[in-house]
Amino acid sequence: MFRIIGETNIDFIGVRKIAFFFSIALVALGIFSFIMIATGKANLGIDFAGGVMLNGYFDNEVTIDEMRAAVTAEFPEAQITKVTDFEASPYAFIIKVKQPETEAEGRETESALKAIIASTFAGNNFTIASNHIIGPAVGETLRNDAQKAILLSLFGIVVYIWIRFDFRSGIAATIATFHDVLAVMGIMYILGLEFDLLIVTALLTLAGYSLTDTVVVYDRIRENLKKFRTKGEFTVAVNSSINEVLSRTINTSLTVLFVVGTLFFFGGEVLRGFALALILGVLVGTYSSVFVASPIVVEWEARSPKRFK
Repeated sequence: MFRIIGETNIDFIGVRKIAFFFSIALVALGIFSFIMIATGKANLGIDFAGGVMLNGYFDNEVTIDEMRAAVTAEFPEAQITKVTDFEASPYAFIIKVKQPETEAEGRETESALKAIIASTFAGNNFTIASNHIIGPAVGETLRNDAQKAILLSLFGIVVYIWIRFDFRSGIAATIATFHDVLAVMGIMYILGLEFDLLIVTALLTLAGYSLTDTVVVYDRIRENLKKFRTKGEFTVAVNSSINEVLSRTINTSLTVLFVVGTLFFFGGEVLRGFALALILGVLVGTYSSVFVASPIVVEWEARSPKRFK
């Protein structure tokens, strides 16, 4: 196997208390951001908050400043994004106005946006490529469904790891996955990024990625436990296992980062938030498989020995 680094003998388990302190801070931030999202106080996309989104393009040049000046005069909180990779025209924009009170109001908002654009840029045709109107009730339903999807996926992780390894490993892997999802949510909240269905997709993808990395470490731990038969050697077995798969973990993470990094820089405005969530997820997931999932098992074993009598 290609190795970026050679054999290592790093005492990862020895610094677990420092890692736990850092992880607790990330989880606390994530829980706070989850509460803000659940109560609608975070920067929610129109998928969750409700609103109107127009995606269209001009025949002739229009700058982002001109577009913002025209739309925000009547809709101060409107979000205007210039789409730089739209094939039909280099003058494409996405316009978002959040939280219409009703679907009928959403229709009125859409008509008002079209009228503003038509009057401000008379003679410069604006073609609507797509439009979406989501009422607040639908947005709340989508938000609740997204939360249920994340929780259901985490429950599935417990069952899978429990069957494949043992109950303790399942709980530890689930805690690590919770940690990853909450950490990414917290970081994105601090950065003021928008939460929408694409971000939920990224979080679910992150949960799967984090689990895969953890399973690799747990597999090696199970193999190494056959070599160690005394109680005091459990920590040694876990630490050796992490070091043995470290090169594989780094190789995998860098490969994924190359892909999502390309998506972030060249995938366009629509996918940028999704790609950033994946980048954060890969970094946090790699960290947690080493400093969260395995150390939790070590701490549990130290307090309640099971594998060695």
